[in-house]
Amino acid sequence: MVNMGLLTPLLLLSTLAVASCTSVPLETSAEGYQTASRLGRLGTEFSDHYQNITLDDLARNRLPSAEDLKCLADLTLLTNDLKSLKLWALKMIDSWGSVPSGIIAGNLIDLGNYDECLRIDHAVTSGHSVKGKYCFARFPILPSVSPLLSLKTAVCFPASCSAEHMDTMLRRLFQSILNMELSTDEALVSEDTCHTAEKKPYDALTIFTIVVLSILVALVLLSTLCDYFLPGDKENQSLNPWIKAFSARANSRVLFRLVEPGTNPNVIDCLNGIRCLSFIWVVYGHVYLVNVFAPNLNYVDWNTWRKSAYSMLLQHAAYSVDTFFFLSGLLLVVIALRTMDKTKGKLNVPLMYLHRYLRLTPILAMAIIVYMTILPRMGDGPLYGSINFDDYAQCKDTWFWSLLYLQNYATHEICLGHSWYLAVDMQLYIIAPLLLIALYKWGRKGAAMIFVLMLLLASCLFTMMILKDLSLLNPKNDSMKKIYFSTHTRASPYLIGILFGYFLHVNRGRSFKLSRAAVLLGWLVSLALLFTCLFAVFPYAKHQETPSTLEEAFYLTLTRIAWPLGLCWLVFACMQGYGGLANSFLSSPLWQPLSRLSYSAYIFHMFIESLNAGLTRTNTYFSDYQVMLRFWGDFAFTVLLAFAAYILIEAPFGNLEGLLLPAKKPAVQAKVKVQPVGGTDAVSTVAAPPIEQKSPLPPANGV
Repeated sequence: MVNMGLLTPLLLLSTLAVASCTSVPLETSAEGYQTASRLGRLGTEFSDHYQNITLDDLARNRLPSAEDLKCLADLTLLTNDLKSLKLWALKMIDSWGSVPSGIIAGNLIDLGNYDECLRIDHAVTSGHSVKGKYCFARFPILPSVSPLLSLKTAVCFPASCSAEHMDTMLRRLFQSILNMELSTDEALVSEDTCHTAEKKPYDALTIFTIVVLSILVALVLLSTLCDYFLPGDKENQSLNPWIKAFSARANSRVLFRLVEPGTNPNVIDCLNGIRCLSFIWVVYGHVYLVNVFAPNLNYVDWNTWRKSAYSMLLQHAAYSVDTFFFLSGLLLVVIALRTMDKTKGKLNVPLMYLHRYLRLTPILAMAIIVYMTILPRMGDGPLYGSINFDDYAQCKDTWFWSLLYLQNYATHEICLGHSWYLAVDMQLYIIAPLLLIALYKWGRKGAAMIFVLMLLLASCLFTMMILKDLSLLNPKNDSMKKIYFSTHTRASPYLIGILFGYFLHVNRGRSFKLSRAAVLLGWLVSLALLFTCLFAVFPYAKHQETPSTLEEAFYLTLTRIAWPLGLCWLVFACMQGYGGLANSFLSSPLWQPLSRLSYSAYIFHMFIESLNAGLTRTNTYFSDYQVMLRFWGDFAFTVLLAFAAYILIEAPFGNLEGLLLPAKKPAVQAKVKVQPVGGTDAVSTVAAPPIEQKSPLPPANGV
């Protein structure tokens, strides 16, 4: 099972696994190849070996059960019909995998013919038929050298047989062919890898999900028809806001509205491009992650790929997370301080939190319930459940932590692995009012306090890694939870975004006149910081070395500061007219629709990628070109699904929030009295930053 929320660590671990396989001595590899080649075509070997099956073949050293007898009866029928060359029996053996070709190149899996096995339905009597059951059999080639060196091949048995029955029979078959004892510590066949054509009946939660989705679709359709055909006269004007809240026509107009750069001085136009490119980086990185666990014909080529400079862009795609933390802090401060200036320092903190929760939760809640109920039924395949939907079962136990945004601390089994980012971002948002008050009341002193806080948290990460010997490259115990998921270890980019946002707020409307040398120096420093973050560990990868804990601690601590610092100049240069082509590209209005879809797209993009991976029926070939082709398909379907989610859920619920909780409504107010530097007291209220700016969430992305 694969947790899709761990992009960079899993990419690094997978390449290390490939390295361990390819580092096996040549003579040992030859020995493993010789051992594997003796297995031949397993289906034929099985039918030749078990021509007369007895109970002893299924249940040695124990009394036979009813399940044993059913399996024995169907296997006996299979062997007899094989002798008679009955088509159904031939199909069952024909669907087996065999020892794959290209073992030395890393092709260690044969998927057989999944559909041929599951379509078997041979009627024996009016009340009984033999159906196919597809499973994976695992056979270690060189168990004494590396547990990773094992073959996986498909087997097809009667559905009445359990994985234990298959394990017993295959173990004897392998021992007979290879004349060697196999360890009983690990089963050759696990029930988790088995599939049958039988579909599970819909449970109450699945029916509830279908009903809710149907209601949403009906509301959107009816509202769209009303919006299209009903005139917007004075008589119907009171109905229009509620109708348009669910209208696909009205929400699509908002989604695809393009605003020329520079139209609104309060909008930082280049952030749309940065947001979209970072999201594309996330999707592209996850496509590579899925391909790590795909049945590649040339798995050994990963060892070459991981040593390339290009691979650094994917192995360090987690910097997209730091980009979004930076944007979150930046937009929060720019918008909130602007509003606090108008209201003289009033913060309606409860309304801020409520707005934030209502902004994020509808999409997340729907994603969780769809993930648990609908997606497992949307397809099947030999890999379905192994490289996709890895935690939909555990969502039943941990879903509420995700809706409380505490999953990064409360549990090791996160429902929707990539949703950990939402928890970190929400927790940072909860403490944000304190930082906003400090900046508004104490100005530069408040900024200095935030800077010291950032240094303390960075020091905490460094010290914790050294004292507890924590690592992302060799994770053990709670390394991932403490380093990768924890809010206090991921806060540096967010705090730098807050400080940079304060700098922009203080200098709003000011034009900086910089010399060409200063601009060139700014770009050189910015690019140096960004490229250092990406390629600092390239020499280690090239020479297949692993950094020490001290080196890794320095790298993680410093790069989580260096990356957002490099982004500061990028944003500043674009705002001040020193961005050139970069600003023209990032500030293009064409980014705006995708930017508005980015939250829904992030939440659902792993559904598309893991669904496609689970539908795989044959072995794949790994290359950068093949991954690129797959990326464009996944990305296109992700955008389509995000559009549907936006029209059905995100936009309607956002509109309802605006109708029920208008910004000027006094509602539940916690009056926080703040006196700015050199200012006067005021008693007023400011609501949460407007949803149009998405200031708390640019967008809720992470890997």
